Amino acid sequence: MTSLRFSGRVLFLSSDPERVAAQLAGRDLGLPDAGALRDDVSTDEITPVPILTHYDDALGRFPYTGFKSGNTRPFGVNSVRQGGFSVTVAGKRYGKGSSREHSPTAEKYAGIQLVIAESFERIYRQNADNIGLFTSTDFGLIERIRSGEAIDVEELVRDRDPLAAHILKAGGLLAYGQGFMKDVLPGDSAQAGQPQTLFEKILARHALRTEQTCAAPKPGEGCFVRADWRFIHEYYTGMCAHMLHTTFGQPLTLQHPESIVVFEDHTSYVQQSPTHVAQGLVSNVAAMCRAQRDFVDAYGLRCHRTLTDDEAQQDDGSNVAGISHAMVAEHYALPGQVVVGTDSHTPHSGALGCVAFGVGTTDMANAFMTGAVRLTVPRVLRVELDGRLQEGVAAKDVVLHLLAQAFVRDGGGVGRVFEFTGSTVKAMSTDERATLTNMTAELGGLTGLVEPDQETQRFLKERRGITFELEDWMFSDPGAHYEHTLRVDCSTLTPMVALPGDPGNGVPIASVHKRPKVDIAYGGSCTAGKREDFDEYFKVMSWAVSQDLRVAPGVALYLQFGTTAVRDYCKARGYTPIFEQAGAVFLQPSCGACANCGPGSSTQADQVTVSAINRNFPGRSGPGQVWLTNPATVIASAIAGELCSFEELRARHAH
Repeated sequence: MTSLRFSGRVLFLSSDPERVAAQLAGRDLGLPDAGALRDDVSTDEITPVPILTHYDDALGRFPYTGFKSGNTRPFGVNSVRQGGFSVTVAGKRYGKGSSREHSPTAEKYAGIQLVIAESFERIYRQNADNIGLFTSTDFGLIERIRSGEAIDVEELVRDRDPLAAHILKAGGLLAYGQGFMKDVLPGDSAQAGQPQTLFEKILARHALRTEQTCAAPKPGEGCFVRADWRFIHEYYTGMCAHMLHTTFGQPLTLQHPESIVVFEDHTSYVQQSPTHVAQGLVSNVAAMCRAQRDFVDAYGLRCHRTLTDDEAQQDDGSNVAGISHAMVAEHYALPGQVVVGTDSHTPHSGALGCVAFGVGTTDMANAFMTGAVRLTVPRVLRVELDGRLQEGVAAKDVVLHLLAQAFVRDGGGVGRVFEFTGSTVKAMSTDERATLTNMTAELGGLTGLVEPDQETQRFLKERRGITFELEDWMFSDPGAHYEHTLRVDCSTLTPMVALPGDPGNGVPIASVHKRPKVDIAYGGSCTAGKREDFDEYFKVMSWAVSQDLRVAPGVALYLQFGTTAVRDYCKARGYTPIFEQAGAVFLQPSCGACANCGPGSSTQADQVTVSAINRNFPGRSGPGQVWLTNPATVIASAIAGELCSFEELRARHAH
């Protein structure tokens, strides 16, 4: 294929719902007619969570069914196919959110051949490359396409790194791998010379040589790396198995299967998920989970499966399970390693001083077959966090503050490595550091990491019984180059809240004068289901009980453990009776409401949720409004019946 001809129409994802509706009704618009384009279109909007149960051409029925223009969701099932669109145009940071390859796949199956946007999120664009869907930031293409001009493929890949260009011209990553990855060789274990960041040192020890990539890549160049751990969960495994068996037949020869870990962690509460039940998707989820279990059994892979409430009551304590990111940090990842997973919050483990990042289904499928993981070498940002955090301020508030900064909101962190350092980080526990690195996904980065230190050693000894000796290279060299440095005086921060719609909508809670009444309060997820998150939940709740306070009437408070180890920790510390006495509902480990799959999800658009999860894109946790806060604020708000920090709650009840 030397050129691409577009037989369909151009679809502008406008902020004006009337202009979107006009296009769906058959009216063709040009760029000047489209109005302001929507920025920050998330993968939750392109392909809402419930439709991830599909992984074949049925996905083509659903693109943009969660897209929000104004206060409307104008796309229905088959809108894109019926509209005859072949090009999509949007604003900045297109494809924010999860690593779900379902989003570009749905677009491609619906007939979209090219997505044009002012900028793209890293995972979305890489996933699009991997399935052969072209993307561009060249708005000059629009009128040429509308006039019927065929666009040369070389022009479409002109601004891409050579590896991305080769993959697109090959028709996708699996086809590229068959042609150019028969010999994958290790590179140099280390590189001498100029000072390096910790990320650069880890990359040098894991880079691979292939026919078209070198083992000493520079920032912006594509390469392949060896991963110490590869993990996948149920929303991706069936899709991965389908594409592998279709491409390579059965049985497969997986590379290093001992380093593959499979998790069933998103859907254990599907029977109690209003969205899945209402849309008749429970059987789809069951089939998806069966496909994963079949793949695990066929290839003898290690698997952790979260349990339903009924199953947990019958468990003798031998089941070790939880949300994949938290499990990897608790059981697998080590400083200096490379960890990849099919989820955008894989950077969670970067708190241990490893390079952990999310990939899509095709990336993981290729990694299963070749042992190599695709990476476009990022530039490194230094985030200096100094000062002592005030009482009631947590790592979550630091991240919400960073997300609200113009540098981040304008896309300065997209595809970058965030290296967190400074006295504030030094004083944080590993659980709190994991909140920083986990939410690198929301910051737009490839990954986040913290230099391993004595706190890292303490965590590994306490949680895993490992006596880990830090190696003499596991730090960033003085004089190492950073693309940009962000500095925050954390002593000035107060509890934050991100207003509904985007995690970047952060403001100090004290500045919110009209406090929303709360219907649901939710504490959990990989970001806020850790041991020390539950310490914070308990700190507020035990104070409330001592003041003879309970969960406010009309508020449902759900607390969901991140892992079985966290659940057992809470039981051992005597937390659960106090919470239950105050009116909280405990949930077994699972992604749950954060993935819109279980109790804690809203069911009506006018419902308000105060939540400690990591993102609040439209539809992320049901149709209602999600306000993101730290763990303490979740409990305080449940007690107050409205958005309220712990400090404010105490002030209201001071004697």
